[in-house]
Amino acid sequence: MRLSELVGKEIVNLTTGERLGAVGDSDLIIDESSGEIDAIILPSRGNFGSFWSDREPLIIPWDAIVKVGAEVVIVELDDTYRRTSRRFSF
Repeated sequence: MRLSELVGKEIVNLTTGERLGAVGDSDLIIDESSGEIDAIILPSRGNFGSFWSDREPLIIPWDAIVKVGAEVVIVELDDTYRRTSRRFSF
């Protein structure tokens, strides 16, 4: 799959049903040695009911992606995602 095919797709959390953002609004963490995508970084947002804090971006590990559909990317994130996301640093 090409990166251009992901742009514009909405990211939805399977666990909560929450719309997290769009791939076009995000950044990627890419492994320099393999060229593989390690994670998607969604910018923070200021919604009190949101899944993550409005002070830090949400880092979605690539292995949390369940399905890439025609219009959405389905990810499975629960409370343990925070521990996983700490292994990535900016």
